Order: sequence, then structure tokens, then C-alpha cells
Amino acid sequence: MVQRKVCVLGAFGVGKTSLVRRYVESMFSETYLTTVGVKVDKKTLTVGTDPITLVLWDIAGQDDTTAIRMSYVRGAAGYFLVADGTRRETLDVCHSIRARVAAEVGPIPYLLLLNKADLETEWELADLQAGGEPDAAAVIRTSAKTGEGVEEAFQELAKRILR
Repeated sequence: MVQRKVCVLGAFGVGKTSLVRRYVESMFSETYLTTVGVKVDKKTLTVGTDPITLVLWDIAGQDDTTAIRMSYVRGAAGYFLVADGTRRETLDVCHSIRARVAAEVGPIPYLLLLNKADLETEWELADLQAGGEPDAAAVIRTSAKTGEGVEEAFQELAKRILR
């Protein structure tokens, strides 16, 4: 069976851990837990007829004083950039991370996830659509709370990794 490392990257508080937990355990919790370093989970899925195990590296968020450690990203077959749809500045963090990942590991598949779609009335990123992101394979709206777009996002990245 094919096993591939996938990193989940973004600013603090965008919902990275909640997205992984929703995908792996089909759960959501309102309790906020800060990731320290990295948390690793696994999930096996099928793409077409091919089974693939995603080794999900949920990496602590980046802010003005703390940058993501690129050593965690080495060896990744793909990654998610997660922005909080209610905080436009988190998209700037994604741009910064994308540039660093591209310089460190080269061109690998990634998707931009606009999380917190369940908070539509508070959105600041409503104008960002698929194709609006440089070099992005896709822009997908997600909600770790409701599950919207979560399965689709992981399936899509797995397909792109297997190509």
C-alpha cells in the first residue's frame, strides 16, 4: 500500500487540528487546543481503486514571531494551506508559507482550504475563488464544524499526489 506524508500548514487558530480531527475521527470539538510542534495522524482512503495511507502532519501555526519549521515539511508529498475565512490576514500567512515551502521542497501538490465556512456572515474571504491563488491546484471552502468540503479536500489532494 502506498503511504504518503501530507502537511497541514497555516496561521494559529485557523482550524488545522479541527480539520484533521474531523477527517480522521469524524469529530468536532469547540475546545481550542494549541498544537505544540507537530501532531501526526494516519488515515487510509481509496482513490479510484488505489488504496493510499495519508500520514497527516498537523504542524503548529505560524504568526509574526514564530515561523513553521521547514524540517517538518521535508519529505512531504503534498500539503494543505489553511486560512480562516473570517480573518483575511491568515491568507497572507498562507502566501508566506507557500513561498517558503516552494523554496525548501520544490513544487509539490497543495490545496488552499478556506476554513470556517459555517461562519459565512463573518467572512472576509468571500471574493477568493478557485484559480484566484497563484499556482494553487484548487481553493476549497471547508468547515471542520459541519464537515463541509473536508472529505472532498483530502480526496482531491490524494488524487493529485497519486498522479
